[in-house]
Amino acid sequence: MLTITAELRDQIIAHARADHPDEACGVVAGPAGSDRPERFVPMLNAARSPTFYEFDSQDLLRLHREMDDRDEEPVVIYHSHTATEAHPSRTDISLASEPGAHYVLVSTAECGNDEGPVSFRSFRIVDEVVTEEEVRVVDAYPAAG
Repeated sequence: MLTITAELRDQIIAHARADHPDEACGVVAGPAGSDRPERFVPMLNAARSPTFYEFDSQDLLRLHREMDDRDEEPVVIYHSHTATEAHPSRTDISLASEPGAHYVLVSTAECGNDEGPVSFRSFRIVDEVVTEEEVRVVDAYPAAG
């Protein structure tokens, strides 16, 4: 199950709407080993495509160095689908390289960049096997301790 704050969910949705009709993409980093998404990192879709997303290799290298320095890992890897449902495509599945990450998909197919409803779903993708998981949205995470 993915547990995510309403603020992070809303930031992901806002990014998907802002980049529509192109696919949006990004990462939510969190403390290594915590499974707790905390730091929203919107990325540029280097493909600038309505049907495909690609992280810029230099941006991705910079992000990974930053996460290493902060003892973080990619907890959520997200992107949007602009004309299809929020479900991983064959390409999405073949490119999924973080077995510990939650892969979040947002579909803006019904609303575009308007304020209409979007589909927000999370999946685990390990060895090209896709498993949908429940998404629990919270106001804040419980205090550690």
